[in-house]
Amino acid sequence: MARPRTPAGRARETAARLAVEYPGTAKELCALEHKNPFELLAATILSAQSTDATVNRVTPRLFARYPTAEDLAAANPAELEELIKPTGFFRSKARSLTGMAQGLVERYGGEVPPNIDDLVTLPGVGRKTANVVLSVDFDIPGLPVDTHVKRLSQRLGLTTQTDPEKIEAELCRMLPKAEWGSFSLRLILHGRRVCLSRNRKCEVCVLNDFCPSSSVTTRRAAGGARHAGRS
Repeated sequence: MARPRTPAGRARETAARLAVEYPGTAKELCALEHKNPFELLAATILSAQSTDATVNRVTPRLFARYPTAEDLAAANPAELEELIKPTGFFRSKARSLTGMAQGLVERYGGEVPPNIDDLVTLPGVGRKTANVVLSVDFDIPGLPVDTHVKRLSQRLGLTTQTDPEKIEAELCRMLPKAEWGSFSLRLILHGRRVCLSRNRKCEVCVLNDFCPSSSVTTRRAAGGARHAGRS
């Protein structure tokens, strides 16, 4: 097939190939272990400057101790900080968690609102976090832009923007709403496994025949063998 030459064409081809490489719905692709929107909201706040694996080790004890927004809103700060300490920046994250929970209790009856305008009013919740919760647990279109999505969308020539909100807007214009959440999560997975910040693995990348940033001289065609290290 002809190489896509426009940002929109590259976005569509990227979405199609990564859907084969990383199949599943947004809920299935989400690496943060959780049982409901409240747990996902808390886990996503904890994931900032941390790894999903670390968060997944912390959250079982956290949610056993504070299973609801009401419980977390009344948490003892020192106890909460100790529970989440492995995720880093634990003091500010503890403030965000209790503030988020208090906001849920005071304004939304302890339930997570399925609306981005409401979500971003909660302490510690920006558009990225809100879009994660909406796309994963509410099946509402949302395209979270984290460092991986920003890096890959720039390398693939999908955008020249640097502001996450502007990147989100550009990517959303290129893709059907139903694909926003899963597209973001697939970019994140690809950024962790192949298109690394350093030492990227262009030679095994399924996008390298049309990626403007590819470092390989002989580019693979679509449909080639999948990348090494798939898990």
